[in-house]
Amino acid sequence: MPLPRFATLEHHAMPLADGIAAERGWAQAVAAGSGPQAHLWQGQPGWAVPASYARAAGWADWQAQCARAGTPVHVRSSGGGLVPQGPGLWNLSLLWRTAQSEPVQADAVYRALCALLERTLAALGVAASPQAVEGSFCDGRYNLAANGRKLVGTAQAWRRVQGVPVVLAHAVIVLDADPAALTAATNAFEEGLGQARRYREDALTSVATEAMRAGQSPGPGGWAGRLAEALRTHGLAAM
Repeated sequence: MPLPRFATLEHHAMPLADGIAAERGWAQAVAAGSGPQAHLWQGQPGWAVPASYARAAGWADWQAQCARAGTPVHVRSSGGGLVPQGPGLWNLSLLWRTAQSEPVQADAVYRALCALLERTLAALGVAASPQAVEGSFCDGRYNLAANGRKLVGTAQAWRRVQGVPVVLAHAVIVLDADPAALTAATNAFEEGLGQARRYREDALTSVATEAMRAGQSPGPGGWAGRLAEALRTHGLAAM
């Protein structure tokens, strides 16, 4: 089975100062025998980038400038591209032990993760499917898109933690952030680092936008509460 069964979903109501550090801690717990872990969390304003960004000319100065502006840049272990963090953006981190640290089932894990998220979003009235979306930040063929616009990005990392093989499957969900503001911010980041990459506003949407188009409302717990409930009752429970 590409994904194990997750007994619970931890919904972190308060933003995490450094979600990548938190993921390292969860991975250590999994390696120590905690069992599979599922976390839904929001990061404080900032950025997550793959190691390739740290090789850009001027990286140290740009990283320091972002930190002074209150939007620190964290280097993550998974691949992909630039990913913003902050209000309206939620992360799903799934971690479990595996038999080997080589990503021999990477495509199967991506397909299973996308299927889990498709079930979750369908419970919110959003029909989404895996596809690349040209012009979106951190584009990949295992995005989830609705009406041709990206609303979820996915990534994974296979590593040894304390000698134990552990898999991290990760999704960044554009829940109720403003796509136009996100696109402007990601373009400004690339420009500030001296990169040529630019993103298109019309390549991005949000779960809230698509759900409201389908006649859904956030409810008393807001969109984050509805997302957590849908993950528990439709996404993870159907595995």
